[in-house]
Amino acid sequence: MLLSDTVFHMQNSSRARSVYGTLEGMGDARGDLARLVGERLRAVRRERGLSVGALADAAGVGKGSLSEIENGGRNPTLSTLYSLAGALGLPLATLLVGQPGATVASPGVSARLVDVSQDGDWTVEVYRLSLRPGPAHRSPAHGPGVTEHLLVTAGRVRAGPAGAEQEAGPGESVTWTSDGEHGYAALGDEPVASVLVIRSPLLRSASNDDSALGDQE
Repeated sequence: MLLSDTVFHMQNSSRARSVYGTLEGMGDARGDLARLVGERLRAVRRERGLSVGALADAAGVGKGSLSEIENGGRNPTLSTLYSLAGALGLPLATLLVGQPGATVASPGVSARLVDVSQDGDWTVEVYRLSLRPGPAHRSPAHGPGVTEHLLVTAGRVRAGPAGAEQEAGPGESVTWTSDGEHGYAALGDEPVASVLVIRSPLLRSASNDDSALGDQE
């Protein structure tokens, strides 16, 4: 996915479902999503047996910042969410509590979560990815075995692993393994509309993970 100083928000969602139940009449959707992300992050951290300090160190974020995110007091950037998801070995959609409509955006790019599901031994995330002409958008490596499938519906894109990008136009697709830095760029003067599918292998439960370290806070 995308790396930038990016915040997330909800679009067109007066009724959004989450693992914590159905939210009726969301007034401040961005604040509600920040709260849900914080709750999910704290729950997963504790399931992993990690302290706030241990996760902050593993993800390369400040301990105070992580505490604010867990308490719903800060809208994390996309880069921060990816760092935390990577440190926990989770798909990004897990921290977005699987809410359709959750959108991450920065100048020139936006990604809206359409669906997340389990398909056999895989977690499958589906995003609507939009790009406008400009600099390429870079993403860090994801976990082992994670693959991305980008189907272009409008415009022309160059995407894939750094140094091995491929071009695709309407009706064409690009597939790659995301175990290294990768990126996306709109070509020419036309914006790009596309569907991005990310497949991540399921991990065993953290309760059975002998590598979990640290005391909970």
